[in-house]
Amino acid sequence: MGEGNTNTYRFNRVMLIDDNDIDNLINSRIMTAHNFAGTVDVQTTTEGALGALRQFADEPEYLPVIIFLDLQMPVLDGFAFLDEFDKMSDVVKNKCRIVVLSSSISPEDINRASTHKRVIKYINKPLSEMYLDAISA
Repeated sequence: MGEGNTNTYRFNRVMLIDDNDIDNLINSRIMTAHNFAGTVDVQTTTEGALGALRQFADEPEYLPVIIFLDLQMPVLDGFAFLDEFDKMSDVVKNKCRIVVLSSSISPEDINRASTHKRVIKYINKPLSEMYLDAISA
């Protein structure tokens, strides 16, 4: 069977929240190709992402360890997601770590996101292997 890839991923599950399909495709491939994530749950809306997190609140093994969040999203933006995330159960908040992955270069956005208590890192797009190496849960 060869060497296989079982249990060689740094994180079993991650979530990617971004409304840009091309970015999602590229970022998902980078994460899996570099053994960062076994499964990448792509959500194109913050509402969908919040729903998925609520759905698995009682099954923490299905929750993502890392959530990559774009700030500029339609309807509910990344900051609204962070506000709603703060209201989630302790199970969700303790399991999931948030990395902001955004194209915003606004100092206000960067400061506001970087200082949020649930955000562990702020990364400017595009995602790279170097950025992935710098992430720990």
